[in-house]
Amino acid sequence: MTTQPETPPAPSARATRRAEVVAALAPLLPAHALLWQREDTVPYECDGLTAYRQQPLVVALPESEAQVAAVLKACHALKVPVVARGAGTGLSGGALPHAEGVTLSLAKFNRILAVDRTARTATVQCGVRNLAISEAVAAHGLYYAPDPSSQIACTIGGNVAENSGGVHCLKYGLTLHNVLKVRGLTVEGEAVEFGSEALDTAGLDLLPIIVGSEGMLAVTTEVTVRLTPKPQLARCIMASFDDIQKAGDAVAAIIAEGIIPAGLEMMDKPMTAAVEDYVHAGYDLDAAAILLCESDGTPEEVAEEIERMLAVLAGAGATRMEVSKDEAQRLKFWSGRKNAFPASGRISPDYMCMDSTIPRKRLADILRAIAQMETKYGLRCCNVFHAGDGNLHPLILFDANDADQLHRAELFGADILETSVALGGTVTGEHGVGVEKLASMCVQFSPAEREQMLALKRAFDPAGGLNPGKVIPTLSRCAEYGKMHVRKGLLPFAHLERF
Repeated sequence: MTTQPETPPAPSARATRRAEVVAALAPLLPAHALLWQREDTVPYECDGLTAYRQQPLVVALPESEAQVAAVLKACHALKVPVVARGAGTGLSGGALPHAEGVTLSLAKFNRILAVDRTARTATVQCGVRNLAISEAVAAHGLYYAPDPSSQIACTIGGNVAENSGGVHCLKYGLTLHNVLKVRGLTVEGEAVEFGSEALDTAGLDLLPIIVGSEGMLAVTTEVTVRLTPKPQLARCIMASFDDIQKAGDAVAAIIAEGIIPAGLEMMDKPMTAAVEDYVHAGYDLDAAAILLCESDGTPEEVAEEIERMLAVLAGAGATRMEVSKDEAQRLKFWSGRKNAFPASGRISPDYMCMDSTIPRKRLADILRAIAQMETKYGLRCCNVFHAGDGNLHPLILFDANDADQLHRAELFGADILETSVALGGTVTGEHGVGVEKLASMCVQFSPAEREQMLALKRAFDPAGGLNPGKVIPTLSRCAEYGKMHVRKGLLPFAHLERF
């Protein structure tokens, strides 16, 4: 008796699509620069927002702009979505892969192309780390001012995508204020430049559109940044308050006095305890909140500004004030703030770092509201934020292995964002919208406003091939969010009329 061979199972539609994409991209890239086996693509399944994961269809790792252009052209022809990725440190799911798309990793674009010490500029590839720019120009007495907490790892391309800030953004500005020119490629693989190294740009100034666009309009490959002279001296005040209202009022009072500190940060008591146990920065563990207020410039300027800030802080009710005695102590004060995220990781299996912005005068209001939410959702929250410009970073602590805790963390985060809007703020400051805040965008922006955003997206990317499903919720999607999420209790929307 003859045994008939078993018929192999038919390949799935996804496997067939993957094979088609691999066949199209293989001639364009070295063999090691194209990944599609599950064990090879797992590292790309999420960014810093680890609660949301998705396996990409294929991962491409081009090594030249010509290869990026070729990949984009091939994907455009095949109608395959493309998600650009840098270091993967983003915290809103902006680099979350598309299940039927190509993740375009730009990690190999890590060269500093030129430094002009006279013009105080540096031209770098998009994969250069934020901190590496400052390290490369330190010998010239210069540095790159925006300093997000992830600066040791995050890339300048990612900073451009999210318009990142950092603890010194109050005085020196966000990424937008420190970038002169961005070079990139459209969804069709066409080279395009935004901004100029000159004082003005020919035609429309589109640089503010590309900075903060979260990979929706073009793929950034090269950035020219503005460099800042290193200050002669910097000193930091650590001020303690026995009440968060007093600390919030102190922030407003400093700005009202006409002082623009180099840095003005706040941490609440739970956050202070977490970071002090981690870095031993000398924080006051009895304080309800502490402020870090920094002055930089010439020794004379710093001395005068420190004296003025001490007077304002004392008048606002500071219970303890300490001024850094030397550079080592100043860095120690900042080490806690810079390590707030890893410190939170030591006291909780997972954390969800939120990002919203409110008016400075409402700092105490949002902190009190968050304290009530801790009881409401049964989860802890540590608060650290750029107090000077009202950019909040509440860290909700939870265990992602517990589905109910994850669910409550999402509720908690959405409540913070909606409360921020109600207090006159916005749903994001520097982390972007990604996938995390899509529903919250429905709360803040009207259908007409969202349609304007989509019209801009279509002007650059008519078919929606770049980072689809992110940042801008469609009109129908918002309507479904409103109905489904309220029905299931997933989000505490209070403004359904905006849908």
